[in-house]
Amino acid sequence: MKEFLLIIRGGHDESEDRSPEEMQKHMQHWQQWMGGLAENGRLVGGQPLMNEGKTLTERGSKVTDRPFAEGKELVGGYLLIKADSLDHATDISKDCPGFEYNCSVEVREISPM
Repeated sequence: MKEFLLIIRGGHDESEDRSPEEMQKHMQHWQQWMGGLAENGRLVGGQPLMNEGKTLTERGSKVTDRPFAEGKELVGGYLLIKADSLDHATDISKDCPGFEYNCSVEVREISPM
């Protein structure tokens, strides 16, 4: 099996308008989905990311105190999964709970070294 990185972007604007109960339900969807991936031996790892960050440009000589991204483009987290092919990883990604908050998911194969 190959490894794939799922880059999850957006959803920050929509999540701010949710009640604590809605957020709890959403987190349960994440736990169920990731739990299923783990049970099937497909989950390698993953974490949400904090909104704060630094962006380095100009060969590292310029540091900006936030990522360059609009709210809908901000990377909110990532998952590393195992799948048979890019199409298979894409199919797995279609159940991502981030879509409940209008996120996008970019699926990229990890290149062997």
